[in-house]
Amino acid sequence: MENPELFIEALVFASEQSIRIEEILYCLQATFERDFEQEEVNTALQNIKQKYAADGFAIELVHINNGYQFLTKKTYHPVISLLQLQRSKKKLSQAALETLAIIAYKQPITKTEVEQIRGVNCDYSIQKLLEKELIAINGKSEAIGKPILYGTSPLFMDYFGINSIAELPQIKELTDSSSTIGEQQE
Repeated sequence: MENPELFIEALVFASEQSIRIEEILYCLQATFERDFEQEEVNTALQNIKQKYAADGFAIELVHINNGYQFLTKKTYHPVISLLQLQRSKKKLSQAALETLAIIAYKQPITKTEVEQIRGVNCDYSIQKLLEKELIAINGKSEAIGKPILYGTSPLFMDYFGINSIAELPQIKELTDSSSTIGEQQE
C-alpha cells in the first residue's frame, strides 16, 4: 500500500487555502477505499510538520483557520515581500497605458467617454488600473444614468514622479517633427 502521508502532503500543497482534517479524511477514504481515523491523519500531519521544521526547507506546515497550509517561514518574508512588490509594478499593457493616458489628460471622465476616444471596450483596462490603484473613482456624472467618473490617484502621481496633473507633458511636447511625412512648407 502506498504511503498516505505523502498523499496528505500533496493535498496540503495543492490547497489554495488551509485544508481541514475532514477534507483530508474524505479524500483519503475515497482514494484508498478504506476508513481512516482522525488520529492517523493527525499523526501524519505532525510528521510532515516536523519534516519541514528542518533548516533545509523554506516552507513550514502551519495550523491556520481550522486547517493546515504550507507557508514560507518568517525568515524569508523580506524576500517574498520584495517579489510581491516587484510583481505589482509589472508593466502595463498598451491598452491600459492608452486608457490611463486618456484618463490622466481628460479627467474627470466616464468609461463611455474613454471608449469613444479609444474606439474599443475599456472594461478590462479600467479594472486593472483600479486594481493597481493608478486611477480612482471621482464621483458620478450628472449625465443620464449618472455614470462613474474616473481620475488619476495619488499613487499615479508617485509612480510617475509628478506633483500635479499640470506637470504632465503637453501634447505638442510629445510630437516629434522627425516623424512627419514630406517637406514642411513655410
